[in-house]
Amino acid sequence: MSIKNINIGEGELEIMKAVWKAKKPVSSSEIGKAVEQKGWKRTTIATFLSRLVEKGALTAEKEGRSLYYTPAITSAEYKKSQIRHLLKNVFDGSVKDFAVSLFDEEKLSDDEIKELRSVFDDKEK
Repeated sequence: MSIKNINIGEGELEIMKAVWKAKKPVSSSEIGKAVEQKGWKRTTIATFLSRLVEKGALTAEKEGRSLYYTPAITSAEYKKSQIRHLLKNVFDGSVKDFAVSLFDEEKLSDDEIKELRSVFDDKEK
């Protein structure tokens, strides 16, 4: 399954963030602690985990009586796929229209403007 075909819901994304943050294989109980503020039951977390494994976003490996989860995609890969999807489907592939919509309502600090100029300068080289 390619990354562009993985559709992750909001709840699933919270689980993915916890797994990415762990930077090591993690058990469902460790994930539960990481998303404790959500107030989800263990069954809800288990459902999210099984969906993410089924979608190919996570892998699960049994160690003893526990399953340990590892991301099959990186956070950066997922973000890129979501931006590509947004560009294609909302902005008809126009990076310019996307950028204009981002900055239309937002006031950028001088530091943010410098950072963006640096990114554009690097792309021109």
